[in-house]
Amino acid sequence: MLNLSLDRSEILKLYTGGYVLPEDYAIGMEYERLPISRTSFKTVDYWGENGVCSLLEKFARKNGWDYIVDQNSIIGLAKGHDTITLEPGAQIEISSKPEKTIFRLKDKIDILNLKFEELLDGTDILFLSYGVSPYSTCKSINLIPKRRYKIMANYLWGILSDVMMRETAGIQCCIDFKSEEDAMRKYKLANKLSPFMTAMFSNSPVRGGVDTGYKSFRALSWINTDNDRCGFAGKISEEFSFDDYIDCVMKTPMIFIQRNGQPITLNGDITFEEFMSKGYEGIYPTLSDYELQANLCFPEVRMRNFIEIRNHDCVGGDLKYAILAIYKGIFYDNCAMNDCEELLKTLQYRDYSELRYNVPKQGLGAKIKKNFVLDYSKEIINIAEKSLKEAQTGEELFLNSIKEFLMKGISPADVIQKKWNGIWNKDLKKMINYLSSFD
Repeated sequence: MLNLSLDRSEILKLYTGGYVLPEDYAIGMEYERLPISRTSFKTVDYWGENGVCSLLEKFARKNGWDYIVDQNSIIGLAKGHDTITLEPGAQIEISSKPEKTIFRLKDKIDILNLKFEELLDGTDILFLSYGVSPYSTCKSINLIPKRRYKIMANYLWGILSDVMMRETAGIQCCIDFKSEEDAMRKYKLANKLSPFMTAMFSNSPVRGGVDTGYKSFRALSWINTDNDRCGFAGKISEEFSFDDYIDCVMKTPMIFIQRNGQPITLNGDITFEEFMSKGYEGIYPTLSDYELQANLCFPEVRMRNFIEIRNHDCVGGDLKYAILAIYKGIFYDNCAMNDCEELLKTLQYRDYSELRYNVPKQGLGAKIKKNFVLDYSKEIINIAEKSLKEAQTGEELFLNSIKEFLMKGISPADVIQKKWNGIWNKDLKKMINYLSSFD
């Protein structure tokens, strides 16, 4: 007899359990960077005396952080609610406990970055705030020894999935919601804003030592990773609910599950919906299986017990905080959400899908319904700035960095492409020096 060990109501609680009172809203960030050699510009490997693992060990010993391990291999560090973890190609990700103000979050990130700078001083390692590996390509970048990543690398079928895993670095923003209705409103609007945000913060045109012709090669890699689990989760229609999001997760082919600490590969043979209805070779689903399945879906915006917005290239300096300021200004103010919805009301699902494909190459110059992405982006910034000013927290100052770019009609990628093909004369060292100056 089938053991119905997991009820859909248990899954629903994963989302309804995230409700937060508006006065307690916080904002979080996950911030990835590329470890590269200062001399060769190649990606620094996980292994070796001067590798990324050794660096994490030194950081842990000096600063009192705990190891996160996978079969005795160090894959990250933890201290309280903060983590420093490794992405598949040894990219460094800082994930800090959400804070009520961007100022507090910045203070914490700055302290962690300073601690790393002290360790990196005098070494050949540099953390680069950039969206894709500038020199090494995926074929020469080893996966870190995390079992999940090996399984994913073998499964993901897109032609650029290895690029996504091993070469790219991004910034994610996390926001709160007060109810299902509020969550769905923010979720849909975040999806609609995603191509504009990707364009504004595009920062990955040079890859493998050449100008790819794309503003965001990182965004292109995501389009070519796995259409079953990337893109928009749902049709971002007016009728959308937690149950609809759960359906999207359930209808996605499964990559693997875990039992007794060991992975069992499924290779997309069944969906979670089928797993729920009939099990798999005598194994039946648990809530942990659903959580793993949801984490192995990579939409532009991911629903959790908060909303995770995932579609930005890594950028340096205050630009990374501008991402947070835009979302905080819009999503934590009802009038600002109204204004954004009004701004985008004529655009349909097919328009956003078209933008998702055009923005990686054209950036702010992409056009939709006779208007440029740049025009929409300027209005989005204006809405966020007005909201932040009215909140009187001073956080509108974090928008200054992106405003400087938009006033000139450009993104970080546009600057790099112009200099790369101009005064830098395709000199990678000059590009690295330029990018390093922001942090």
